[in-house]
Amino acid sequence: MTVLEAKHIEKHFGSVRVLEDISFSLEEGQVLAIIGSSGSGKTTLLRCLNFLETPDKGTITVKDELLFDAADPATQRESEIRRKRLHFGLVFQDFNLFPQYTALQNVTLARELMAKTEKTGESLEDIRAEGIELLTMMGLKDRMSNYPHQLSGGQKQRVAIARALAMKPSILCFDEPTSALDPELTGEVLKVIRSLADQDRTMIIVTHEMEFARDVADKVMFMDGGVVVEEGPPSEVFGNPKHPRTRQFLDKFSG
Repeated sequence: MTVLEAKHIEKHFGSVRVLEDISFSLEEGQVLAIIGSSGSGKTTLLRCLNFLETPDKGTITVKDELLFDAADPATQRESEIRRKRLHFGLVFQDFNLFPQYTALQNVTLARELMAKTEKTGESLEDIRAEGIELLTMMGLKDRMSNYPHQLSGGQKQRVAIARALAMKPSILCFDEPTSALDPELTGEVLKVIRSLADQDRTMIIVTHEMEFARDVADKVMFMDGGVVVEEGPPSEVFGNPKHPRTRQFLDKFSG
């Protein structure tokens, strides 16, 4: 089943064209790794998919539901965008946890607010129980009452992953999830992401961890200058890149 289909996505900031004619699809349970140099448009693409930026052109479809069409203002109403944003969970590179809340409160807050304001029918007890289960899955059973300043960078990122999962997104997105971590903490976060891939969660991962991308992804997309230069299975993109720019990027990374 096709979970995500993005067609002809473009984004401009003034006269600067950051994304140009980006099209790709993602099947249920697939992991897409997006690689490329800083400034190539990777983060902007994730922000467009999560409706944190509004594409100037293109369409976004999730599970056969048209979520966004740049040519149709009806798909861009704020109330609709808030609902459609729930299809995606985004884990930021700098955690973005609320410092005044505990780890468990960070995970459950959004669901609790929805239960109260939108009358979802969920009990706060059930939401809390799921939050505890998610943090336990992240190896943080003994850190639930800790505040962010009492956690290591790797622990903060695992709380952020649990928070994204708590919203039960169709697609989980990671924006360079290890870039703010010390090297020894990187492994623990990658281990969690790898375990999610083993559970057949549909994910998009923007990463500079080339070996990890090669190992965990079903598809790899190399971006440069706001365009998709090359896309394919990891064995092809890493093992036998067709485009000279891809080869140049990978050679520089390996070197």
